[in-house]
Amino acid sequence: MELSIGEMLMIALVFVVLFGPDKLPQIARDLGQGVRKMRGAVEDIKTEILKETDNPVSEIKREIEKVKEAAKDFNPVHDIQKDILTDPAENPVINPLEDDTYTGPVSRNRP
Repeated sequence: MELSIGEMLMIALVFVVLFGPDKLPQIARDLGQGVRKMRGAVEDIKTEILKETDNPVSEIKREIEKVKEAAKDFNPVHDIQKDILTDPAENPVINPLEDDTYTGPVSRNRP
C-alpha cells in the first residue's frame, strides 16, 4: 500500500480539520506508540510460534541420532558368522530319533 504525496497531504488536512492543530502532536505520539506496541506483539507471537515449531523438530533430530547410534553396533553379518564359526561341540546337533529325552513333534516309530 503506497500513498502518494497528494494522498498524504489530504489525510493530514483531514486530521487538522477534525482534531485541530494543537492536538496533532499528541495524536502522532499515540499513533507511534501504538505502532511500536503492535510490532512488539507481532515479534512476540513470531518468537512463540518459532519456539513451538522448533521443539518437535529437535525431538525428531534427537531420535534420529539415537537410531544412528544403535545402528552403528548392529551387524547381522557378524552375528551369522559367529553362529557359523562356533565349535559344533559347544552346540551339539540333537537327533530326535536317537535321543530318548527329546520331547518334540517327532514320531518314535521307525519304518
